[in-house]
Formats: sequence, structure tokens, C-alpha cells
Amino acid sequence: MAVGGFAVDGPVVVLYGKITVSVVITCIVAASSGLIFGYDIGISGGVTTMVPFLHKFFPSVLKKAAGAKTNIYCMYDSQVLTAFTSSLYIAGLASSLVASRLTAVLGRRNIMVLGGCTFLAGAAINGGAANIAMLILGRILLGFGVGFTNQATPVYLSEVAPPKWRGAFNTGFQFFIGIGVVAANCINFGTAKHSWGWRVSLGLAMVPAAIMTIGALLISDTPSSLVERGKIDQARKSLLKVRGTDTDVETELSELVRSSEVAKAAIQEPFVTILERQYRPHLVMSIAIPFFQQVTGINIIAFYAPVLFQSVGFGSDSALIAAIILGLVNLCSILVSTVVVDRYGRRFLFLIGGIQMFICQVGVAIVLGITTGVSGTKHISKGYAILVLTLMCMYAAGFGWSWGPLSWLIPSEIFPMKIRPTGQSISVAVNFGVTFVLSQTFLTMLCHFKFGTFLFYAGWIVTMTIFVALFLPETKGIPLDSMYAVWERHWFWRRFVKA
Repeated sequence: MAVGGFAVDGPVVVLYGKITVSVVITCIVAASSGLIFGYDIGISGGVTTMVPFLHKFFPSVLKKAAGAKTNIYCMYDSQVLTAFTSSLYIAGLASSLVASRLTAVLGRRNIMVLGGCTFLAGAAINGGAANIAMLILGRILLGFGVGFTNQATPVYLSEVAPPKWRGAFNTGFQFFIGIGVVAANCINFGTAKHSWGWRVSLGLAMVPAAIMTIGALLISDTPSSLVERGKIDQARKSLLKVRGTDTDVETELSELVRSSEVAKAAIQEPFVTILERQYRPHLVMSIAIPFFQQVTGINIIAFYAPVLFQSVGFGSDSALIAAIILGLVNLCSILVSTVVVDRYGRRFLFLIGGIQMFICQVGVAIVLGITTGVSGTKHISKGYAILVLTLMCMYAAGFGWSWGPLSWLIPSEIFPMKIRPTGQSISVAVNFGVTFVLSQTFLTMLCHFKFGTFLFYAGWIVTMTIFVALFLPETKGIPLDSMYAVWERHWFWRRFVKA
């Protein structure tokens, strides 16, 4: 059995791994897959505020924004415009479900490479788009790429990292997402005034795609994946590489082989297996965690940050600068999570972050309600616009050290080997599905609910914080193949997992 970061087998106690240069480099390279997702999140909102882009593809939005009596919340309400953003997530949903089977057959690393290549093609099409059809096609290919990498990368990181520091290494994925968002916002700011700026912004997505694809080609697959595919010698070499050549990896390798054999002995359709009663808590978490992450409203705010800030009183340039500030705050807060997640645990950060985000969302709603009026026709003053930005930054910080990185970490570490790719696929699919619905409806919701939109998200934050307090067990430091113990000790889930 397992105790903390140790595996116990009779009288022998073996520490599963230590931090080596190899494991650090491997995890950094793998985590860089988050660049493409982050870049896309950041680039979309900025591009949709660029006049040349709107003039070419969405002239009706420009006409509405130019109206003297336009409700500030409704300036960018266009279903075609939101389809440009949200089409990626339908494609990502579909590809993430397919990726579970491909990951088991081809390995985690190869799926990351496949995702990078697909994203690269989509970026090239978007940069050279001549009509809306090309834009949407490019977005769909981007979605396939993100779906593959978001499915494979968190699992890769959880399987390679030593259990004691798994949380810190896994937050690297969210950190690179944050880097991608900030880089995209900076590029948008630099290209916004040029007639061809939107092409540069969209086309430069090829750069992070090339970086992560080349990086993925240089690392080996995870020991768990290699064992799962019967490549025992390669798995041993991979373990020696990431754990250190002076480490005895035979015990850990034996555990991986045993887990793989158990999984194969009971093999059936994984999407059927995960529905069994003993995996009920795993299934619930694979759905609830990504769902709650999205109804915090973070990705919607990230997509439409420039649009949102421009709507509430910032000028075009100021709105882009505000989006950059928001991204930098989120990026710094992810570093905080990296430092403390394996010390204080997942639950603590979830709860603290939830409380902080709730207060900030309510604060934004109050400020907008007071300053813009119920009708939304009053224009907010510069001072109050800065207050909104400050509250948004505090909100982004709360998300950055809690629901941002942990929502990728938890689903990647709670599943047994035989259903791990399937569980991660469900998690990513739910993430994309909810993101699609929210991104497709956000601008319409903002137009009709006005400042109440932020109260909508605040209500969900209360719900998910209570959910974590009641139903999420602590998983820090537990080896992946011993994770069953946390469910057996939980006051609610033990009734499902115990025979």
C-alpha cells in the first residue's frame, strides 16, 4: 500500500522519485503544450476588437458599436462573432473524446505531437483567411490540436512527476497557458493599429505550436504509457532517466507492470468501465471539476477581456493594456500555486480561491450596477473603470492559484491506469463543452443580464466551493496507483468504492 509519497511493500520502503534535472526538463517541455491553448484564449478577444478584422468579416458589429445610443453591454452582441471564438471548443470536445483511445494506443507524447501539428495547420489557415469559412475551418483545426494536447499533457505530467511534487509540476501546464495568454495580449497590442495586424496575431499562433511540437519530439513517453503498451525495457530506461540513474526503479516498475496487468485482465470498453459503481467518485469529479472551472467565468473574461474593458469605459488601447495586466496577474498567481500546492494541499487552495473569486465577482457587479445603471446606457467614469480592473485582477489571482491549475491536476491524478485516458478525455470534453456554451452565449448574456452576468458566475462559485468542501478528498503526495485509499477514507465516497 502507499503512505504519503512512499510505496510500502512488506518491510521495504521506497521513495518514488526525486527531483532530477531530467524530470524538470521533461516536465517543462511537456507543460509547454499549454502555450497553444493560452495563446488562443488571449488572441481571440483582442482580434475581435480590431477594426480591420471586424470591417472584413463582421461589419454589422462595427455598425452597432458606432451607434450613438448603443447599450454599452450590447456593443459586440453577435452570434456569428461568438461562433468565431466558440467553434474551436466544439472541435476540441470531439477530438478529446477520440484522444482517449489514441493516447492508449499511441502514447501520451505522440498525441501531444499530433495536437501540435494540427494546431500549426489551423494557425496557418487563420492567418491567411479570406472569408468567414476559412476562419471557422482554421478554428476547428485549432480545436482538434488543443483537444489532443489538453487530454494528453496533464496525464503525462502526473505520470512522470514524483508523487511528492506532482502538484507543482502539473501546475506548469496552467503556467504555460498563462504565458500564452500574456504573449497573445502583448502581440494584439502591438498589431492593433495595422490593417494587417489581425493576420499577424492569428498567424503567429504557429510559433507556440512549433515550439511545443519540437519539444514533444525530444522527450520520451511516460513509463506508465510504455508499460501499458508492453514496452517494458523502454519504460525502465524512461524511469531511470526521470528518477535518476542512481535510483532503484525496479520496485516502481514492478508496480506499474502489476497495475497494467490488473487493468488488462479486467479490460472492457473503458467508457463502460468508468460507469461502474466503484468509479462513481472518479466520474463525478471528471465532470464536476471542469464544469465548475468554466462557470467561474474565467475563460469568458479571458476571451473577451479587451471587449469587456472597452465596453465599460476603457479606450481601445487601454482595453488591450488592461487585458495584459489581467494576464500578468493570473500568471504570477499560478507561481504561488506551484510553490504551495504540495505543502498546503488541493482543498485549501480551492476553498481560499473560491471565496476570493466570489467577493470580486460580486464587487464587479455592484460597481457596474451603480455606475452604468439598470439600462446600461450610462458610461462608466475612468476611476470606476480602474476599480473594475482592480477587482478583475484580484479575481484572476484567486483563479490562478486555485481553480486554474488544480482543475487540470485533479482529473489527471485520481484515475487508475486502466481508465486514466478515458477519465481525462471526459474531463477535457466537459471543459470544452461548457466553454462552448458559455462563449457562445456570453455576449448575449452580457447584453441582457448586464451587470447581473457577474452575479450569475458568483452564484456558481458559491456552489462549487461548497462542493469542494464536502466532496473533494485531499490527494497531495499520494502515488497514482495508491489513490484508491483517499476514496475509501472519505465520508461519502467510501460507500461506492468499498466492496
